[in-house]
Amino acid sequence: MRDVYTVKLSRLSDEVLEMGNLCGQAIMKTCQLLASVEVREAATKEIGRIEKEIDDKEHNIEALCMQLLLKQQPVGTDLRKISAALKMVTDMERIGDQATDIAEILNTGSVHVPVTAIPLQEMADYAMHMVNDSVTAYVEGKSDLAKKVISSDDILDNLFDKVRNALDQNTMDFSSDEVLDLLMISKYYERIGDHATNIGEWAEFSVDGIHRNGDSISDLFNPDSL
Repeated sequence: MRDVYTVKLSRLSDEVLEMGNLCGQAIMKTCQLLASVEVREAATKEIGRIEKEIDDKEHNIEALCMQLLLKQQPVGTDLRKISAALKMVTDMERIGDQATDIAEILNTGSVHVPVTAIPLQEMADYAMHMVNDSVTAYVEGKSDLAKKVISSDDILDNLFDKVRNALDQNTMDFSSDEVLDLLMISKYYERIGDHATNIGEWAEFSVDGIHRNGDSISDLFNPDSL
């Protein structure tokens, strides 16, 4: 019976890693959309497919977590790992949604690509690395890496400010509609960074048993929090 439990716990890490990789792929596809109009149709379809996979992964991980919690009654580190995964998948699902939102803006809005006058690509790359590192911190139990992700959120916030300043300084290069669309895209990347930070905080909790918002294990299983 314990062997089944160990296998399922290992599978949980694999599923979370796969979901994180899908989020990274979705962000990478938005980078392609920013760089070239020629990939627009293919990249948009791929982001839609990836978002569906992310949604499926969320449901699979939630079901696996509940099986582990109800049938095995884990304690200690295992309980933290499982409960953290339940929280993390919500942030990862939203990352998929926001990548889709970025693709929709680039497809239906007024933005001309490639976008090179403002550091959107830099924001996208940084957000993608934050997501990848936060998930790696959870899967590999690296508290230091989780802390690094959490502290680096300020860098993405600063990049968002750079985008706003660049748009202010290059008003002649963009229409008012383009400015609004580009600001919205940059805001989505900034939100992706916020979700990566949340994931990093739960990764830290799974290792150290400490959450920066003061959540306890009992808080995690409040019906209103699930």
